[in-house]
Amino acid sequence: MPPRTTPTERQKRLGSELRKMRTAAGMTADHAAGLLGLDRAKISNIETGIRTISPDRLRTLACNCDCSDTAYVEALVSMAHPTRRGWWERYRGSLSPSLLDIAELESYAVRMRTAHTAHIPGLLQTSEHALELFRAVLPPLPEHEVALRLAYRVERQSVLEGEHPPEYVGLVHEAALRMQFGGRKVAREQLEHLLDVSERPLVRLLVIPFAAGSFPGAGQTVNYLEASVPQLDTAQIDSSHGPEFLDGEAQLAKYRAHLDWMERIALSPEASQDFIRDIANTL
Repeated sequence: MPPRTTPTERQKRLGSELRKMRTAAGMTADHAAGLLGLDRAKISNIETGIRTISPDRLRTLACNCDCSDTAYVEALVSMAHPTRRGWWERYRGSLSPSLLDIAELESYAVRMRTAHTAHIPGLLQTSEHALELFRAVLPPLPEHEVALRLAYRVERQSVLEGEHPPEYVGLVHEAALRMQFGGRKVAREQLEHLLDVSERPLVRLLVIPFAAGSFPGAGQTVNYLEASVPQLDTAQIDSSHGPEFLDGEAQLAKYRAHLDWMERIALSPEASQDFIRDIANTL
């Protein structure tokens, strides 16, 4: 296959894992090239996600790097297999590649945990709520750009409704529940939608009330995407300049600990539903 011009976050992750495997084994790029019957430039391109690697070559590399973690190797092989063209590819050239990377990572996640303080999770937003957020930016977006982002947001939400949806744990602070984006009617409909979604068997919606006090990362939005093996998890953090993707071992451990802490202080799913219902009834 020809080299890619802009590899996705998932493709770059596969390459970085292969480089990590090779260097941990003390294998040079030249040795890997000879082992796999490739020139050295192609090894570099594979490790940056620009070029693909066949499953057979990947297994050969893992074997010669003495990687005995079968589950991890097979997870990498799964990433190396030719993949279907995802629905998000229709938006390539119209939306930021990092936004499309979120949808791709979500589509392969086996479990998702999100934490929001000031906003409702994107996967749980109503269209009216999302529209209000897309219109409240500087500089203002043209209406066709707003419509594009809304269409993309709605399609992203389908990940929780597919044939094999992942388990989803949404941690939402009371502050987000009390924000009246779009006015009282839109806010009430948003809370009612949260109650509806929370009834799905694989969705756990947990509220952190004001009374719960402090917790780490209180000002951050965290989207933690669990892969089939924990080494391939990804933490996605929102920032003012766009999404950031973190996959270092220490970084993943940090955000797992953050989310564990939040789950400990959150209300139970049943109490969270009652809490949301009480707020909705005041609107």
